[in-house]
Amino acid sequence: MKIITRNVLHQMRRMSTHDNPFGVKDGLSDHQQKLMARGLPQRRPIDGVKSVVVVASGKGGVGKSTTAVNLALAMAANEPKRNIGLLDADVYGPSLPTMMNLQGEPFLDDRAVIVSTPQDIALLDARRGAEMFRKVDVPVLGLVENMSVYICPQCGHQEHIFGQDGAKGLAEDMGVDILGSVPLTRAIRETSDSGQPIVVSDPGSPQATVYRDIARTIADKLSTLEKT
Repeated sequence: MKIITRNVLHQMRRMSTHDNPFGVKDGLSDHQQKLMARGLPQRRPIDGVKSVVVVASGKGGVGKSTTAVNLALAMAANEPKRNIGLLDADVYGPSLPTMMNLQGEPFLDDRAVIVSTPQDIALLDARRGAEMFRKVDVPVLGLVENMSVYICPQCGHQEHIFGQDGAKGLAEDMGVDILGSVPLTRAIRETSDSGQPIVVSDPGSPQATVYRDIARTIADKLSTLEKT
């Protein structure tokens, strides 16, 4: 997302360990000051879109794109009558077009899903991400624990490479749910890199089932919120 209001920027700066995490120059131009004097931008509905779910973290490399792609495909598989869209807020980033096997040029508001690995440093950033959304009144639906455990494809042995139960502790501390835990497997990485996400390339696999379960949980939460 390119537009960050001064209030949101201030809050993100305050929560960050860096003095100027975005490299934004201090001070506003006269034109910017006049625009800001009109008040903060108002949320407006997107025509034809009932709910928006933001998949976010606060840290790179935790699997946000992989999670977003497979959750979108899982939601479409769970509810074929619904039209599910997928938008990468980093419009110049190559991740989603590559994973979805798409080409062409790229031509928000409601809910957030936080993605994190169980690693302590990743959880710190996930907390900051969740707090940022709450500061701007975006409800956090819950936490997806990505790369939760490594499963050996040969013998099935499980190894908690990034730690264990860290995401559970964070979720309890922040009063949000664990939406699901996605294991660290070669199949997820290979299918994503090839533009054939595992939810569509191997829908009967245990990994695809995990994504579909998470997508179902998110859909249930959205339905509940829409009724309130």
